Amino acid sequence: MLFSPTSLQGLIVIDLERREDDRGYFARTMCQEEFQNHGLKYEFVQTNHSHNKVKGTFRGMHFQHAPHGEIKLIRCVRGAVYDVAVDLRPQSPTFRGWESFELTDTNGRSLYIPDGFGHGYITLMDDTDVTYHVSHRYTPQAAGGFRYDDPAISINWPIPVKVISEQDLAWPLLTAT
Repeated sequence: MLFSPTSLQGLIVIDLERREDDRGYFARTMCQEEFQNHGLKYEFVQTNHSHNKVKGTFRGMHFQHAPHGEIKLIRCVRGAVYDVAVDLRPQSPTFRGWESFELTDTNGRSLYIPDGFGHGYITLMDDTDVTYHVSHRYTPQAAGGFRYDDPAISINWPIPVKVISEQDLAWPLLTAT
């Protein structure tokens, strides 16, 4: 596994270190020892899978309030997503900064998102599947979010949103919270 820091404190891109032969390749997508060696938490208590039927499906911008905050390990296992993480930690030097990444089934890239970040993505292909390993079980009363088009963040989404839940449309603007 190849760990690369980003411009946002604690946000890490993890690329596959492929062992290839005539059958294809083999690679680790999670390794407790390697995570520990990079100072990352690795105790995931729940794994989620989302299937998205249509290109332009949006999910996000989600987080959980303390003490139920989640570390997430995100990976696209079929199709492609434009994935965005936003630093929502007020004491962080990268507060309200965001970065985007294309996660695809062919690049095998994962994104390690620390507690205190908002997260969301838009699908770039039909029939896209994403897995999430999370460090804390989902707690509905701790669920939080903000609008994907919040002007306080100004995320540049690469394609228009075609499918979005009522809940994701109803999140408040960060400027209103």
